[in-house]
Amino acid sequence: MLCYFYTKLPITMESLKSPHSTYKNSQSWTDDLPVCKNTGIGFSTNQIYREDGSPQEEHGYEDCSCHFKFSDSFYWYAVFDGHEGKRAADYCCQRMTAEIYFSQLTENKSDEEVKELLNQAFLTVEKGYMQSLEDVLAERTSLMYDIPEGLSQYEAYQKVPHIVQNINKLNNELSSGTAAAIALIYNNKLYVANVGNCRVLLCQTDANSVLKVVQLSVDHDLKNEDELLRLTQIGINLNNLRKSTRLGNQENTRCLGNYNVKGGYKDFEDLAMAKQEPIISQPDIHGGIKLDESSRFLLLMSAGLYKSIEEATGTDQVNKYIAHCVVEQFREQATLTGVAQAVVDKAVRLHHDWYMSNFINHSGSPKREDITLVLRNFNYHLPNAITSPTTPSVTFNPNVSTNTVSDRYSSASSVSTGNNEKSNSTNITKTSDTSSIEDTRIDDGIGADQKIEAYVDFSDFYRNYNKGKLNGTLPDNF
Repeated sequence: MLCYFYTKLPITMESLKSPHSTYKNSQSWTDDLPVCKNTGIGFSTNQIYREDGSPQEEHGYEDCSCHFKFSDSFYWYAVFDGHEGKRAADYCCQRMTAEIYFSQLTENKSDEEVKELLNQAFLTVEKGYMQSLEDVLAERTSLMYDIPEGLSQYEAYQKVPHIVQNINKLNNELSSGTAAAIALIYNNKLYVANVGNCRVLLCQTDANSVLKVVQLSVDHDLKNEDELLRLTQIGINLNNLRKSTRLGNQENTRCLGNYNVKGGYKDFEDLAMAKQEPIISQPDIHGGIKLDESSRFLLLMSAGLYKSIEEATGTDQVNKYIAHCVVEQFREQATLTGVAQAVVDKAVRLHHDWYMSNFINHSGSPKREDITLVLRNFNYHLPNAITSPTTPSVTFNPNVSTNTVSDRYSSASSVSTGNNEKSNSTNITKTSDTSSIEDTRIDDGIGADQKIEAYVDFSDFYRNYNKGKLNGTLPDNF
């Protein structure tokens, strides 16, 4: 069984077997993995809005993301949207990467086999994370024995407040969970899987240079009718579900981690009647989608991005809105990270201005959650790039048409890319996403005669001068 660890020593299979987490360490074995240079990352920490305008975070940044290049035909991207701390998000990001990195994918794997590999990776990560909590569970059990028998919760807090406080702290740690959205590119095919409400959008252009936005992930929340049906089939009251925005101690109907709501769901009033665990870690998976020149860019995001835009603008086409923002920033920014960060900054600014201009009419807690955006560019033009923009390292077969995801979970919208982008769909330069240095010698401009080489080439001038002199056509004073 694979498990992650935090060290910069060479990674081995034996070193991945320990189930215990040291998630608080800032170093990780993934720090030495090669990153995909066709990717940009944007993020913003959560925010509580104050009337005096002062910034304040409600909690530490709980998202995690990764964008790795395992080989020329093997890429890995992920966003993990944590809640109740970062423990689950950190663990799952490390462990999921290990599961995929050591998966030993081969070219003869069918789409179904790759999707099953992803499914097993989610289930294995979930199991490993629950095992990593054994020390926390043992400590909580020991503390509970130290509370005198027969005391109510209030009485216990009055007599042994330090014990109750420590138990509550451990309960918060046991409630740590994460939504997750991952994208795997292998041999020019895209595979996507998710639990919770992180989103994955694939943006493609048609023959008329119109950008089509396809959501490849599924929002596992109480707005999803299929999830409501699943929950009612295990005994949860449908009317109660429709009136609620949370399930147990979280808003998602699927996640990784969160021991308290999974192992102890009977302790929650709205989940107590369930015949089996209502919050599951089973992912929805799509693939493999063939990538060709119509594939422009891929977006993976935490829920904070699209929810902030939905609240601030009231749009019911948030995916289209985000894709449009990305297209705008491609025209203005010089780097892919600049594009992703500019989109996040715009969402943050929109949400802040919306709340502060209407805070008198708002009720409830004025805040915004963490935001993370991973942008994988395939071949969308970056005209203001500081250096020549790198286009995809995936190779395209011009005779292969784009596969369209057409199941009930996918939604598509379109964005006009304008005349400036029209030529992008026909002019594609295939280059590697890494730069090779062929000559490391420094050219100091000094020639073999130890003279500094001229900055301007005067050879044409002297050639024409000698020709004019021989023909007698030079000006009188020349």
